[in-house]
Amino acid sequence: MTQENKAVWSWTMYDWANSAFATTVMAGFFPLFFKAYWADPDYPLESTFYLGMANSIASIIVALFAPFLGAIADQGSAKKKFLFIFAYIGIIMTGGLWFVDKGYWQMAILFYVLAALGFSGSNIFYDSILPSVASEKKVDYVSSLGFGMGYIGGGILFMVNVVMYLKPDFFGIPDGATAIRLSFVTVAVWWAIFSIPVAIWVKEPVINERVGIVSAFLLGWNQIRKTFKDIRHMKVVGIFLIAYWFYIDGVDTIVKMAVDYGVSLNFPDSALITALLMVQFIAFPSALLFSLLSTKIGVKQSIMTGIIGYGIITLLAYFMSQIWHMYMLAALVGLFQGGIQALSRSLYTRIIPKDKSAEFFGFYNMLGKFAAVIGPAMMGTITLLTGNIRYGILSILLLFILGGFFLLKVNIQEGSKIANDYLSK
Repeated sequence: MTQENKAVWSWTMYDWANSAFATTVMAGFFPLFFKAYWADPDYPLESTFYLGMANSIASIIVALFAPFLGAIADQGSAKKKFLFIFAYIGIIMTGGLWFVDKGYWQMAILFYVLAALGFSGSNIFYDSILPSVASEKKVDYVSSLGFGMGYIGGGILFMVNVVMYLKPDFFGIPDGATAIRLSFVTVAVWWAIFSIPVAIWVKEPVINERVGIVSAFLLGWNQIRKTFKDIRHMKVVGIFLIAYWFYIDGVDTIVKMAVDYGVSLNFPDSALITALLMVQFIAFPSALLFSLLSTKIGVKQSIMTGIIGYGIITLLAYFMSQIWHMYMLAALVGLFQGGIQALSRSLYTRIIPKDKSAEFFGFYNMLGKFAAVIGPAMMGTITLLTGNIRYGILSILLLFILGGFFLLKVNIQEGSKIANDYLSK
């Protein structure tokens, strides 16, 4: 295996590693366990509100620090260092959920917010390493492969955790509640072990000489101000970030709140878990198929296909009443989810200066996380105000409509030219 291929596979293994948190914790067991074990199961609408606020708080924290940290990382060539600082915050807090006893929903929320902060923060620096791992010709494929590996890795561990929950006696576990708490520990261990390849085999290019922490913060602050000015002149980047702000919020909200929605509609846990597993294993080949689709119709058109697909999913979710409806929607989510995430990341690498990748990905993630404040909070608030969670899920449709509208205005060729002109200055 060549050094380039080793770096690509090692980079994708971090997606394999941290996607266990996205599946078992964020999308799967935490919403189920929060409603039934930590929060009061007699008040499901309130727990929906609390969960939505928890996701929004984590997103706000990441959004506020993302561009700042990205600028610092570029100044000191410290992308990998920051990746692992945040990763181990997430790992430790995820494992810490084991110690939260029944009824202590406030502590569960605190640990979850900190774990989500670690997960999202590490992804800023993981994303920013992509331009140094893959050439422009391979970036769609490598980005899609990363998401695909994430779906498989996260899906495999989630499947094991599901069996632990359904058959605790087989593993020598006393009951299902203990199995779920133990699953949080397995996620922490999985995340830690499979992060090792990116630490060893992915080499970060040295852009500047290392600087002290105080100097790095000052340089970072000055760089943020400069980036704002740069984005004002890079109009294609600005338009794309607005589009991304809206549509990725809709995607993230459905990922984080889908199980809560199903629980509120009184679907059985076993059906919800089956639907989540369907998403994981359909999303893997679909992410790679979207990479192929982008070579046929273009990356922007492929993302637009995903936005339209998600709009249809949201509309159908409003009317969902039967278990087979949920399975159908799970299949559709799996079809579009990996593609829209992977191609958004690879499109962005085309229109930003490569020597400022962490800084610009800081803004990319900042907008993504600020957007993720709106969706869960909007869904939770509308649900609480109307007393009907169906209106909450329907409100997410607006985000896809706005995202698609602004994406239509993005000119990738113009954006790439502006980015290249920036590098030549």
